[in-house]
Amino acid sequence: MTISKQDLINRIDHSLLKPNLTKEEYIDGLNFAKEIGVAAVCVNPHRLKLAKQILDKTGVEIGTVIGFPSGAHSTAVKVFEAKEAFENGATELDMVIDIGSMLDGDYEKVREDIKAVVDATPAVVKVILENAFLTKTQIKKGSELVEEAGAHYVKTSTGFASSGSTVEDLKIMRDSVSSHIKIKAAGGLKNLEECIAAIEAGSDRIGISSTKAILAEYDNKNIHIRVLPY
Repeated sequence: MTISKQDLINRIDHSLLKPNLTKEEYIDGLNFAKEIGVAAVCVNPHRLKLAKQILDKTGVEIGTVIGFPSGAHSTAVKVFEAKEAFENGATELDMVIDIGSMLDGDYEKVREDIKAVVDATPAVVKVILENAFLTKTQIKKGSELVEEAGAHYVKTSTGFASSGSTVEDLKIMRDSVSSHIKIKAAGGLKNLEECIAAIEAGSDRIGISSTKAILAEYDNKNIHIRVLPY
């Protein structure tokens, strides 16, 4: 099976999450996302209204982050963030788990934290495990908790930890959840080869900020990407 450039674009969550982005840089990034028709953008919450203004009725989903990037917010704060984000136009929410509780082995608290955000709005919820802090066993367990809590995606990373997406971790995540749970790779995907590897490992979405450069690399190589069946 191969994937065309458009199929690749259809998997991209164009990331606009750097804290120092100006309004002008957001506008440029949002217009670029609209022009090429990516799956979604992911913006910081304070730019949701701007994203809705530019992307409304374009087919590009509007995403934002919840409990970002530490995951250490209280559940009540995450729920408030989720509700406000949905009201401001977000259709997809990328939330960070309670990493400390995950490391404690307090799986009920982690599950209920996720479930509270899932139940707060009708938005698609992508749950960030922040794999850099977890063992392989914890990645598997975290993925299972995401499914148990009713979320839609399990995601590798925020991009703010010491490391991001790896093929090994993605395979663990894919093998740990049912086929209807989707996988998002993010953090450290800086070139086409890394994006290819993430897709081959089972990623349904890839979160990248260097979208222009990666698509230009695709054009220069004029290749097709092989995707493993799942």
